[in-house]
Amino acid sequence: MSANQPWRLLGTPRSGGVLVISDHASNRVPDGVTLGIDPFCMTQHVAIDIGVAGVAAHMVEQGGADAAWLADVSRLVCDVNREEDAPGAIPETSDGILIPGNALDEHGRGQRLALYHRPYHTALAQTLAAHEPGLILSLHSFTPSLSTRPEEARPWHIGVLYNDDARAPRLALPWLEAIEGLCVGDQKPYSGRQLNYTMNRHAEARGRLYLGVEVRQDLIGDAAGQALWAGRLSGLCRHILEVAG
Repeated sequence: MSANQPWRLLGTPRSGGVLVISDHASNRVPDGVTLGIDPFCMTQHVAIDIGVAGVAAHMVEQGGADAAWLADVSRLVCDVNREEDAPGAIPETSDGILIPGNALDEHGRGQRLALYHRPYHTALAQTLAAHEPGLILSLHSFTPSLSTRPEEARPWHIGVLYNDDARAPRLALPWLEAIEGLCVGDQKPYSGRQLNYTMNRHAEARGRLYLGVEVRQDLIGDAAGQALWAGRLSGLCRHILEVAG
């Protein structure tokens, strides 16, 4: 595997099975990239979706997912869940943090996209075409509080996100809401109609059944929480496949 490869694959994709895709699963900064920020920031939500790699790994180990496609480069290096021409694809700021190493000229930006964004999506498209999944689970996590908007309450334990295709969300929302004590957001903490690039490209544009979820990061910050939520999401995926199929 190349040191610059921007993804890693857990398990074995299976036609008709469940594939987890997590675009922000890593805080890795490859050799040759200098962001110029406090190393502490690389442990925070601006750099990585905290906990999702562990949840995905548990799902594969438990048999709740056949495989997990995980980004292996920090979203601060290249956010693969943004359009190439979007400022956030190579962010110069994130939640109030300046990222001086991302103030690139057109050539530098093009090189960054060519190294990480394009290979990620090309390889993902090839994997999906070779093993058409029955369901894609787009797995993210969110911070309980944004530094730039501390007054904004984020009480949800999990949010369900989608754009135009609401087939899986319509099944997921009542299933999740039936779990006692769970606070479930419909298009929260933000709308999937705004931030849904990977699923728009690889699922909606191809008619593939998918579900986008955001789990609050403090609930999956340790192994116990990751195992708990892996079990829940595995059960949810089984439910969707059974009903939709």
